[in-house]
Amino acid sequence: MRTLRLLVVEDHPVSRAGLVALIQGASDMTVAGEAADGEEAITRFRNLRPDVTLMDLGLPRTGGLQATATIHAEFPAARIIVLTALQGDEDIHRALEAGARGYLLKDVSRAELLDAIRAVDAGRRWLPPALAARLAEREAGLEDFTPREIEVLRRIVRGDNNREIARRLEIGEASVKDYVNRIFSKLGVSDRTRAVAVALRRGFVHLDERE
Repeated sequence: MRTLRLLVVEDHPVSRAGLVALIQGASDMTVAGEAADGEEAITRFRNLRPDVTLMDLGLPRTGGLQATATIHAEFPAARIIVLTALQGDEDIHRALEAGARGYLLKDVSRAELLDAIRAVDAGRRWLPPALAARLAEREAGLEDFTPREIEVLRRIVRGDNNREIARRLEIGEASVKDYVNRIFSKLGVSDRTRAVAVALRRGFVHLDERE
């Protein structure tokens, strides 16, 4: 019987060790390699060419999203499953756009994780019903944000007022006000507090994002 070779990408040692032990416990799988950040993941993938890669998103140096996109660009047939705590519809959309074949949350059961690995290896996509519903809501709902709107939204989440946003982004306050109004409209909110809540829930921005 063919044994599936996996690359496990997770920056927390205890979590990574748990995943490795779980996979090694399956009779048809083995861990070919491990990586603790996005740069290492790309290098390890190039050297190992695993059948399936489990990829966290919140990685140091190069993040999991960029690592997925880089690997997919170089190896279009790469089978990558995102395994993360992020469950916003925008997080799911960006991961699939980057080339992920599956998306799972870290509270997934052992049985579903192994089923997802086998399915993705067989060429199928894997998205749990609850996450597929989130993605469908996004695609049926609001239009995409522009890069500048995302920049302004990040500043709103950080607590900057219009004057501070204008200074940081080197644009006029009138332009900031226009961006803010468009953001409120796209999020379906009428104030900053609600905008922050919706932006974080849907995954447009994250509290741990760096400057």
